[in-house]
Amino acid sequence: MAVSVGRVEAVGVEIALRYGLNPHQTPARAVAHGASPFQVLNGAPGYINLLDAISAWQLVRELRVALDQPAAASFKHVSPAGAAIGLPLSESLERAYQVEGKELSPVAAAYVRARGGDLVSSYGDFAAVSDRVDASLAMVLRREVSDGIVAPGFDLDALEILGTKKGGTYLIIQADPDFEPPLLEQRSLFGMTLEAPADRAPIVPALLDTVVTQRKEFPPEAVRDLMVATIALRYTQSNSVCVAADGQVIGLGAGQQSRIHCSRIACGKADRWMLQQHPRVLSLPFVAGMKRPERFTAREQFIAWAELSEPERAYLRAQFREAVEPLSDEERGDWIGGFTTSLSHDAFMPFRDNIDRAQASAVRYVLQPGGSIADAGVTAAADSYGMTMALSGLRLFRH
Repeated sequence: MAVSVGRVEAVGVEIALRYGLNPHQTPARAVAHGASPFQVLNGAPGYINLLDAISAWQLVRELRVALDQPAAASFKHVSPAGAAIGLPLSESLERAYQVEGKELSPVAAAYVRARGGDLVSSYGDFAAVSDRVDASLAMVLRREVSDGIVAPGFDLDALEILGTKKGGTYLIIQADPDFEPPLLEQRSLFGMTLEAPADRAPIVPALLDTVVTQRKEFPPEAVRDLMVATIALRYTQSNSVCVAADGQVIGLGAGQQSRIHCSRIACGKADRWMLQQHPRVLSLPFVAGMKRPERFTAREQFIAWAELSEPERAYLRAQFREAVEPLSDEERGDWIGGFTTSLSHDAFMPFRDNIDRAQASAVRYVLQPGGSIADAGVTAAADSYGMTMALSGLRLFRH
């Protein structure tokens, strides 16, 4: 199938958008003030599509430089639902992500991991990858519910595959890998223009140098995962907390007014990621004909059985061809206890409750800015659980 190709022109030329944040906000447009970072290869972008593309592209480009691996992000509502680098998948992850038997290129594996960090939230995502999109990734995207993708390049066979998606309207954006945005960012709101330097503080392993706990060592896997988590936080609506493991985000709590609520959301998602790999979850007896997104949702509901209302439980039981027993607290705790995860905060921890919640989700390594009057108590809490914690001194708010 032929793919329509159109360039977003450079100086002062407008990009017509379908509408603004909501369908009643028309007309809408984007204006490139100088060289454009993007080229639209297929489809018509919306306002939120461009917001997601701008943040997602920056995230994967930064991850690629930091860890020298293909990187991917799955964005929803201007925050990442997931982010990852392209490490090979274990057998349990292949089953949890339902990609068994597929040969995944590194860039495809990165996206499968990014989407798999929160399979329910990634439904209808905007994807981003740091490397060229190949046929392997295009085949993955073709079967997923996704609104679009931004990448630095596309193989011709990948364009042909993606050009058939959504009746030929799937949004494909090519990013200029050499584009550098202005040092000064501006935002116009309510008749005012806000200006501030762009956030370009380096996120590097040296942020882990100021260790304040009794345990001092960060193994290479923890350094890698804390880089993934912290870079993801830079592009997440604050307050935000991120849990990572195995080179990918496994739980992200974003946009909450209370930091403990961010920690509960992030750790709750991390728990579900770990439990999705439990043998009893992987072998749930679904009724015939269930679609992949329905199976993902049913697994998550099964894991969250104790939180469901009776009508929700009744509906869930109908998704199985035979009766199933929920996971016991002992089964859940034993399984989660076999993992090791890392956690990063975008600002200081005001109370030790964030550490108390984190330890129940196998968190053993922590990075946070520090600077709270409660730092001593937070450090004591980390010590009581045998964690290693460093203070970065770097706040990463985003609004």
